[in-house]
Amino acid sequence: MENPDDKKKFVKSKFAAISPRYDLLNSVLSFQIDRYWRWLTTRELRQFPAGPVLDLCAGTLPLALELARQAPARLVLAIDFCEDMLRAGVRAAGNDRRLARILPVGGDGERIPVRDNSVWGVTVAFGVRNLARTQQGLNEMQRVLKPGGKLLILEFSRPRQPLVRALYNFYLNKILPRIAGAVSGDQEAYEYLASSIAAFYEPEELAGMMREAGFSTVDYRPLTFGIVTIYVGVK
Repeated sequence: MENPDDKKKFVKSKFAAISPRYDLLNSVLSFQIDRYWRWLTTRELRQFPAGPVLDLCAGTLPLALELARQAPARLVLAIDFCEDMLRAGVRAAGNDRRLARILPVGGDGERIPVRDNSVWGVTVAFGVRNLARTQQGLNEMQRVLKPGGKLLILEFSRPRQPLVRALYNFYLNKILPRIAGAVSGDQEAYEYLASSIAAFYEPEELAGMMREAGFSTVDYRPLTFGIVTIYVGVK
């Protein structure tokens, strides 16, 4: 999907369509390993237990809730351009007390509605891949961070070990879309997931784009045979 605006419209409509069952499918299709990935990512912000944190592409709020759980004094601004996802997350959380410290806001990750130098952390779980203009989004993430603050990106990547890669590609392209399509009623959304992972940057490339955005220190490490990668950038 070459036109950025077309991609933005497509992604928004697809996430709106699958929002009611999104969390259930994520847990089932990842065998609940996604919870561990999120826990590990949010632990990177433990030196900022009270300062404001921005969870970008927040979706149904799983990462925002984990950020709030790990630090009882932390305030989390949860931004997503698909407001249906945010609403689904708030409904699913019910009376969870953590919601009192989470502010869901509809907004574009490529034009973040936040002042310069205003948050200690920016987190993005499985959302950078969906940005239509990745470099612009990274530039915005750097802009809103306070000096010394951290950007944490949790994103799908491609395993490098040949056997693991072959098995993963078969699951991602053949099994996952059919199961998810049957449950969610929208197989196309999960076919997009597979194609977007295949087309996404290699870790070295994304790390280079983070440096170009102005992050002074950039590191990344693969998890679970390289299925996902955590990227850490310091402003």
